[in-house]
Amino acid sequence: MDLKIKCDEILGMESRYRIHFINSLSGFKSANLVGTVDKKGRENLSIISSCFHLGADPALMGFIVRPHSAPRHTLENILETESFSINHVNRDIIKNAHQTSARYDKEESEFLHCKLTPTYEENFQAPFVKESKVKMGLKKEEVIKLRNNTELVIGKIELVILPEYCLKEDGFIDIEKSETICVSGLDSYHGTQKVCRLSYAKKDKALEEFKN
Repeated sequence: MDLKIKCDEILGMESRYRIHFINSLSGFKSANLVGTVDKKGRENLSIISSCFHLGADPALMGFIVRPHSAPRHTLENILETESFSINHVNRDIIKNAHQTSARYDKEESEFLHCKLTPTYEENFQAPFVKESKVKMGLKKEEVIKLRNNTELVIGKIELVILPEYCLKEDGFIDIEKSETICVSGLDSYHGTQKVCRLSYAKKDKALEEFKN
């Protein structure tokens, strides 16, 4: 039997229950670590599940920062240095990545406390996560405050680092080969299994399925 849950029932849910409920509704989401550093060299690492593609020309990515009910070191650092990295979470670092959501002080590096390794690329200020296999370096394009007091951070991709074996001849990145995982809700992590890859859809042509 299907449940039918109306708006007033959602509003009446206990706070933590409602947070889990709403965060699960959108389905599986990407799990990424955002790496930043401030002008004093203090590194920060934060797990996010709201990263999304905004365009290919120019190459833009965005993610959502929650309201400032607590200090948001990631956003503060991006506004200060205009530089950040996005690093895929893989099977080997799930627990390390999840631990970055704890509320560490500005002076405490999540890299250190969560046993992850910061690495730097020439001419790029923000740290990358060494243990991540697919990673991007971005420059801040825009930060937009939304009506619910969250903020949309938009970055332009300056650098991509990934295993050669993940890149297909047509430009498709097979992230399953890097063991990138996804997340549902706030704390449930999942592996993936490709079902199929289909041809570009046209109204007068039958779809074709790629063999690999």
